[in-house]
Amino acid sequence: QLQLVESGGGLVQPGGSLRLSCAASGFTLDYYHIGWFRQAPGKEREGVLCVTKGGASATYTDSVKGRFTISRDNAKNTVYLQMNSLKPEDTAVYYCAASGRVGCSKMAYMYDYWGQGTQVTVSS
Repeated sequence: QLQLVESGGGLVQPGGSLRLSCAASGFTLDYYHIGWFRQAPGKEREGVLCVTKGGASATYTDSVKGRFTISRDNAKNTVYLQMNSLKPEDTAVYYCAASGRVGCSKMAYMYDYWGQGTQVTVSS
């Protein structure tokens, strides 16, 4: 069974950091571009960052530039989202997704496999 599982979410104070993990089972992430998306209550899901299978990254949300980074460890079949200087507006459910298509995209329909999401809450 092909599966993505996110972990690492939780409650953090403003200015804090979290590292989310996206682990794959049943398939190898080496052949996929991996995106991180988030969805806040009452808002649409938005693409945040993506890393290609070659390791190049793209940031789609201006508000996270300079604060969030994406990386992959193919040996561990895992992709990470490092989030620093967190703000209350970063509060959302964060999802990772895998795309076997041409390249990274901020559009959710371009992704073939999705995790169940992990909650990130930034609050004092």
